[in-house]
Amino acid sequence: MYPLLQPTRPATLPPNPREGSTRDPASLPTWRLNVMRVGYLVMVVGLAATKWPEFLAHGPWELAEGTVLTMLVAMSVLALVGLRYPQRMLPILLFEVGWKLIWLGVVALPLWLGGDLTAATREQAAAVLWVVIIIAVVPWRHVVRQLVVARGERWR
Repeated sequence: MYPLLQPTRPATLPPNPREGSTRDPASLPTWRLNVMRVGYLVMVVGLAATKWPEFLAHGPWELAEGTVLTMLVAMSVLALVGLRYPQRMLPILLFEVGWKLIWLGVVALPLWLGGDLTAATREQAAAVLWVVIIIAVVPWRHVVRQLVVARGERWR
């Protein structure tokens, strides 16, 4: 058959398994995406249970309290989007890991080492330690391959 007369598939359809593997090397396997969805679900449920009631009660907040609360509510919405698009929303998981590890290392650890860990800080540390779930679901090899080793996008 002539090459121009061969039927073509629209680009939006998944590749035919009989044609060989044409999966983009930057994409992750389905099982990995589903593992990531667990992390997004943990974020959505945790933030919906703890922050949304506070947000909906909408009391007069102090500047720092209101800022943190609205950022966490926005993160819960983005994590909800991550259930549908786990790979595209990967930066949300990375942000979650980043801020929690920084808080543990810069705030909680020095207080703990100095013996000054208050009950409120201990309670916050217990909540922040849920980050181990997020750390476990992040595809770290993919992160290194795509965000550390790969060439950056052009500036102009």
